[in-house]
Amino acid sequence: MNKVFYLSTCDTCKRIIDELGLKQKQFQFQDIKTEKITTDQLQELKEKAGSYEALFSKIARKYKELKLNEKTLTEEEMKKLILDEYTFLKRPIILINEKIFIGNSKNTILEAKKAL
Repeated sequence: MNKVFYLSTCDTCKRIIDELGLKQKQFQFQDIKTEKITTDQLQELKEKAGSYEALFSKIARKYKELKLNEKTLTEEEMKKLILDEYTFLKRPIILINEKIFIGNSKNTILEAKKAL
């Protein structure tokens, strides 16, 4: 299954989706703000990524607001935060033929392009 977890209000997500032509390639799209990620979905992403930390966004505004940058979070705490608040999930997350591409770094997008 080819799927994208993204935020429809995120210009970076929109740019990447357009750049990769994902709308024309029959991907499933899940806007994590309007359709929350489920525990099962997050578990599946964690298995592909290797950890919740790989999926966790430390640049989210709430990360500093809640002073999480002053703490050492456990995997379980990261999981709970992602499930409670969509902003803590790195985005976009692109699944292509069982491979996972997390975030918006140039290298990640280049790798996703190659996988297409």
